[in-house]
Amino acid sequence: MATNVVMPKMGESITEGTILRWLKQVGESVKKDEPILEISTDKVDTEVPAPSAGVLLQQLVQEKQTVAVGTPIAVLGEAGEKASAAPVASSTPSPEPVAAPVATAPAPAPSAPQTTSANEQAVVMPKMGESITEGTILRWLKKPGDSIKKDEPILEISTDKVDTEVPSPIAGTLIRVLAEEKQVVAVGGILAYIAGQGVAVSQAPPQSAPTSVAQAAVQTPVPTQTVAGAPIASHSSSGRFYSPLVRSIAKQEGVTSSELDSISGSGLGGRVNKNDILSYLSTRGSAPTGKPASSVSAKSAPAPSGPAITFPGDVSIPMDNIRQRIAENMVRSKHTSAHVTSVSEVDVTAIVKFREKFKDEFKRREGVNLTYTPIFIEAMIRAIKDFPFINASIEGTNVLVKKDVNFGVAVSVPPPEGSQLPPSLIVPVIKKAQSLNYAGIAHAVTDLAVKARTKKLTLDDISGGTFTLTNPGMFGNLFGTPIIAQPQVAIMTTGAVVKRAVVKTDENGDDYIAIRSMMYLGLSYDHRIIDGQYGVQYTERVKYYLENFTLNSL
Repeated sequence: MATNVVMPKMGESITEGTILRWLKQVGESVKKDEPILEISTDKVDTEVPAPSAGVLLQQLVQEKQTVAVGTPIAVLGEAGEKASAAPVASSTPSPEPVAAPVATAPAPAPSAPQTTSANEQAVVMPKMGESITEGTILRWLKKPGDSIKKDEPILEISTDKVDTEVPSPIAGTLIRVLAEEKQVVAVGGILAYIAGQGVAVSQAPPQSAPTSVAQAAVQTPVPTQTVAGAPIASHSSSGRFYSPLVRSIAKQEGVTSSELDSISGSGLGGRVNKNDILSYLSTRGSAPTGKPASSVSAKSAPAPSGPAITFPGDVSIPMDNIRQRIAENMVRSKHTSAHVTSVSEVDVTAIVKFREKFKDEFKRREGVNLTYTPIFIEAMIRAIKDFPFINASIEGTNVLVKKDVNFGVAVSVPPPEGSQLPPSLIVPVIKKAQSLNYAGIAHAVTDLAVKARTKKLTLDDISGGTFTLTNPGMFGNLFGTPIIAQPQVAIMTTGAVVKRAVVKTDENGDDYIAIRSMMYLGLSYDHRIIDGQYGVQYTERVKYYLENFTLNSL
């Protein structure tokens, strides 16, 4: 019996995934739990195993295509069997009613492509996640009169979360286009009509009035909204686009046109999305509603960069999904947190000698290598108990101090096979690390590193972090100034352990020169909550625990 393979749900906040690569082709035999494709989400790249043994009868989704959680992506069955497994409707969240930008009452979005005749089918704005209520038409890939294959992309759309292609629900001919490029359409709004084979094609647009509020939203330009008496249009004077969601938030919070123009956008082409404006509002200060914050003006906004200057021999390499998400997260973090970095120099000679003496015994007893990292982590956790605001986050105007230390460890992972991009970092998380002893931390670090490099991490493995360690020292770097992983408020960096001649003082107060193993310890922290004194004191406390390391301290 044919069986569907569906896009798996990788966590509560993940609503979609992108097909990276098919590992099996149609007609190939597959064992139960054998990987058949690789997918990518905003959090992790992973493999999808076969739910049963059989033959891959059909690939329902193309590589680089993004689909919602629960969507059938392949069909498995017996050799020669017809690929006719039923869609898994219960796994895919049905679109909720959404209000069109120009209407006062919500209209129900169709749960499936609408049919207007026996051979004519509507293409609707897809629901790309629970928080997504609209999308922008980026580019039409087909025009009226073009023939289209089933599942062939016909247009590109953009939401606050993702840019993607919309595939054709049937094979046929594109007969009418109802939404223009750069136009914003509510989820469920009709974008176009496709006629099945043998249906006459009319190039003229439909003359009848829209049959739903969602259709009205497609065919009616979005009106100008006003904020504190000043009009805010969907496009600024410089041509920058603002979605109805962003303008709605701006209206509610009293953000003016000049303030919107000053916000650095992380979306497509510098577009301001929901996260950008909320991030701006969290640091806006106490400016009265309807007035721009005194510290922010249109003049302070960075000028948009022009097209890149290229020369013969330059190579343009597209970013993969993970690299795009990393880029967005890094820019968002710098925009959100006021970064400050403090550095201390640490004498880790005792730790180096301990490792050299016990590394073989530890490997025999525990089955994992004895490295510096678990010792560093243990010292940082002890220091967090003394300085708990290091293990916190900012929630609006409140500071949320976390009970558990969910310790993130940055791991370098290779790029996808065939990619020309450099390696990237992913941050697996040791949950409740404060409850583990040294050996437990060593096992957790090793297990997560292996899972990261073999693409076996789950969303739970990389979510919920409260504090992070990054270790450029393993590559020989002395120290760095890392970017905070939001919504955390601090990240620590450890540099290379190197031998140097340093001045020491004996018990009589006399100075002498000794060869010691030294390391730089850095802390980047969010100055909105952690002042220099607190950040430096935490760093010095970690230094104290490292320099006074003994076996009994583990």
